[in-house]
Amino acid sequence: MSITAPAPSSAKPSTIPAAAAPAGPQRTYEVRTFGCQMNVHDSERISGLLEGAGLTAATGGGQADVVVFNTCAVRENADNKLYGNLGMLAPVKEANPGMQIAVGGCLAQKDRETILRKAPWVDAVFGTHNIGALPALLERARHNDAAQLEILESLDVFPSTLPTKRDSVYAGWVSISVGCNNTCTFCIVPSLRGKERDRRPGEILAEIEALVADGAIEVTLLGQNVNSYGVEFGDRGAFAKLLRACGSIEGLERVRFTSPHPAAFTDDVIDAMAETPNVMPQLHMPLQSGSDRILKAMRRSYRSAKFLGILDRVRERMPSAAISTDIIVGFPGETEEDFQATLDVVEKSRFATAFTFQYSRRPGTPAADLPDQLPKHVVQARFERLTALQDRIAEEENARQVGRSVEVMVTANQGRKAGETHRLTGRAQDQRLVHFSVPAGAEVPRPGDLVTVPVTHAAPFHLLSDPTAAEYSVRRSRAGDAWDRSQADSCGAPVPGGTPGTAGAGVSLGMPSLPPRRSTP
Repeated sequence: MSITAPAPSSAKPSTIPAAAAPAGPQRTYEVRTFGCQMNVHDSERISGLLEGAGLTAATGGGQADVVVFNTCAVRENADNKLYGNLGMLAPVKEANPGMQIAVGGCLAQKDRETILRKAPWVDAVFGTHNIGALPALLERARHNDAAQLEILESLDVFPSTLPTKRDSVYAGWVSISVGCNNTCTFCIVPSLRGKERDRRPGEILAEIEALVADGAIEVTLLGQNVNSYGVEFGDRGAFAKLLRACGSIEGLERVRFTSPHPAAFTDDVIDAMAETPNVMPQLHMPLQSGSDRILKAMRRSYRSAKFLGILDRVRERMPSAAISTDIIVGFPGETEEDFQATLDVVEKSRFATAFTFQYSRRPGTPAADLPDQLPKHVVQARFERLTALQDRIAEEENARQVGRSVEVMVTANQGRKAGETHRLTGRAQDQRLVHFSVPAGAEVPRPGDLVTVPVTHAAPFHLLSDPTAAEYSVRRSRAGDAWDRSQADSCGAPVPGGTPGTAGAGVSLGMPSLPPRRSTP
């Protein structure tokens, strides 16, 4: 396979339409996603593009005709994970000559030609700025029998304008901005995603209203630094205004957002959260380190006192708020005193959940060239001490929920032990995971319905509820109706209030979910 020249920054993505699939059975696709919520949402766009080009999602464990990797470059082992997966597909593709493989996302934006050099059986490589080019790249690769590489240096089309195949009918992601204007020394994202670009409020609200019309009752607003939204068009109060505007959308019951930056987190956002009934009492606020010296070295433009002050004000206005965070252990030059400062802030913060990471040295970031890179065994030991502390705090905070009555939105994804326990699963308003049983003879909720149950037991990472019939109630929702329609559409069966192939057809709305709590290189 040959490699086409990468597109210069001024080039436009190809507008060649994807040609009709070759004669025979309809071609299938699979999208494999690594990384953050932004990547998950991008993968929904990729799925929508492929379905618009005539492909259908692979089911039943069969090998897909098109496999797309949507990659992440944040962690040190990201490339190993990608090339390991590509290596396993090489013999599969050799046995299936019509199969195509594409690589996109942050690692593709960074590595470019390297991917095709290491894995010449890949058919298409595209970046973070030109997701919409994928169908045309695949068609060109098939027609020319040559690998296609197209990387743009800046965003050409805002991803929200692309077709979307969402993951679930009851909740969805809505991107309000892309890119990042910060210069954190450990982070490679700004060089791969570019400077922040903000959508206009009317476009965002129109997308949310469309999701609600299709049955969604929950949305999560996405941005690399979501609370700096509005800077591009000169309104620093735009994010608080957007939250309040979400409160006026009829049928929208739950609003979340991720991830904010402590330096730009202002009291007007706290006020909007507290005063807008459908904005949930949950906040993800990345700490990264509790040491002011390390925060300065990271170029995080806040200090621990400011961070703790934000948490105090949030809890003053929303006493039941659950707060989660991100923490990096082992940043270059971190001393035992610095690490102890992180432990102290974690103890004071009482996080419901913490996503803890061992520092990953990423070429191209300023921190990669800093002296005093810590030995692996030191970082590992600190990581284990931090997670032990946070596990204790999480269990204590969850224990405080016992006896509370919580409203849970039921999800389609059930717990690992659901077959044994016969419990269903959902998320409380504060985003805590709840496994609950349905009393004998009581109505069984559908995904998207809301149940109110008492918390009867607590564990470090979830809550349990085994209610009596008197303690259990179900509220059937529009989202549950949409779930019924989506299931009927998938099998062609009629359902009350819907006709197969009409309402909800082809539309599913991605359920926000937290990434794995821990990650190591």
